Amino acid sequence: MTEEPAQNAPELWSDAFPKLKEDSHKYDRGHAAVFSGGIQGAGAARLAARAALRIGAGLVSIAAPGSALTAHAGRAPDALMLRRVDTQTGPAAILDDARINALCIGPAYGVGEDTVAAVRNIAAQGRAMVLDADIFSSFAGRADDLADILKLRNGGTVLTPHQGEFDRLFESRFDDMSRSESVCAAAAHMDSIIVLKGAETIIAAPCGRTVINTNAPPDLATAGSGDVLSGFVTGLLAQAMPAFEAACAAVWLHGEAGCIAGPGLIADDLPEAIRAPLTILRRPPASSIGFGN
Repeated sequence: MTEEPAQNAPELWSDAFPKLKEDSHKYDRGHAAVFSGGIQGAGAARLAARAALRIGAGLVSIAAPGSALTAHAGRAPDALMLRRVDTQTGPAAILDDARINALCIGPAYGVGEDTVAAVRNIAAQGRAMVLDADIFSSFAGRADDLADILKLRNGGTVLTPHQGEFDRLFESRFDDMSRSESVCAAAAHMDSIIVLKGAETIIAAPCGRTVINTNAPPDLATAGSGDVLSGFVTGLLAQAMPAFEAACAAVWLHGEAGCIAGPGLIADDLPEAIRAPLTILRRPPASSIGFGN
């Protein structure tokens, strides 16, 4: 049953937001992996990986084909790690490292059957996972095929399409529904959290819980902004934040970052701009000064 949408705000998810202990270790904060496509779109994976690292994941690796390794090595922040992945089975192979607990695939990964196979292999590993961008084009009109893959995972998956990608994946399946109703129905069908990006972003869970986010400025409509959002979600999942709360928190922080970066922002600015709202989130409730847009 679909619930009345709530307004996204820290009060909805701050109790679940990752808290650092005095003796926290980087492995306590999770290890995220972002899967990169070829050299032409390597920047998208770097944006997502940087965002995952900035939002608090203890370690972040970029899993890239050999053709893109040089591009990543020359531009990626030194704190990011690189792992070579060259085949369909490669994505699953790097997950022999059990400490890798959150995955992101889709930003400029490539469109086609190789991507479908990669998603199938990665999903079978059972880690928390974010799907974005080229995943929706690769599964265009094949929502049932993707649902069959995701329903075996027992949750822990977040899909982050914009409206065009949502329509591409589901075609006319939800044409008779409102935007909010269609996201809820899609979340139930995919047994996953759906983040439908837009001026008013809608976050929906399979159970019918729905949140609307309205703090995002129009300046966020720029190349790479969605890749950063995917990285924010991935970084929170790596820190064991529940998927719905992680999606809500990431979307809200993404909007705050856009407000802080302001006019003229580019996607590279956003991971840096979340430091101020993160500082406020980590203050004890009694000393919190609140948030402002």
